[in-house]
Amino acid sequence: MKQLEIPVSPERAEYLRRRKRRKRQVLSCQIGILVSFFLLWEVLARVGIIDSFILSQPTRVLETLLNMSQNHLLLHIGVTLYETLTGFVLGVALGLIIAVALWWSGFASSVAEPYLVVLNSLPKIALGPVIILLVGAGTQAVIFMALAISLVVTVLEMLSGFRSTDPELIKMARTFGATKRQLFAKIVLPANLGTLFNSLKINIGLSLVGVIAGEFLVSKAGLGYLIVYGGQVFQLDLVMSSVLILAVLAALMYESVVVAQRLLQRRFGK
Repeated sequence: MKQLEIPVSPERAEYLRRRKRRKRQVLSCQIGILVSFFLLWEVLARVGIIDSFILSQPTRVLETLLNMSQNHLLLHIGVTLYETLTGFVLGVALGLIIAVALWWSGFASSVAEPYLVVLNSLPKIALGPVIILLVGAGTQAVIFMALAISLVVTVLEMLSGFRSTDPELIKMARTFGATKRQLFAKIVLPANLGTLFNSLKINIGLSLVGVIAGEFLVSKAGLGYLIVYGGQVFQLDLVMSSVLILAVLAALMYESVVVAQRLLQRRFGK
């Protein structure tokens, strides 16, 4: 059966045109700023205003990237991605489980909250030597570092979201005899899907930070390892190239979470 097309009012059509035009303008500005940054960087390096040995320059970075592509660059990117995604997934999953448990038990939540705040404030890099002794000096230590960062953030974000769920909805459901399990499944969790995705957006970057910090300490492969190695042998072009790759990876992973959120919203109409 042929689906009927709903006519769009002139006001709605004009609104959609303005919205598309605004998106194009924003994208053009973003690309313009990025291109201007690299052009300015190249010009300042060529005229000697900045030291190209220390800060490199785009043409040297490009040459370094081409050389790196023939010397196991994909291996180092793959190691960093594997460690980041593993720590991210484990941290989010465990954090969500702990947040649900703390929401379920108000007593446990009151007891654990100050410890969670302290753990969130504590620089995880300070625990690096302890983590290495606990889990060993290798990939597992790097993953544990990423997990430790994303875990606490997920617990705090989701627990705060669960607690701020509309109390009137919960009260109304309880008057109809809803159990705590039904309250969580039907009201609390659906109301906090936005909070969950906001937590994912934050944690994907924090997990990458944790991985790089871990690779600084123990790794023999990965982008963090390349940054440390480049600094040790004074190949600062390698350092800047690795940093730019990290920026691209961070942007791609963030956009992946954004796309997943849009697909979910489109699927459930929220």
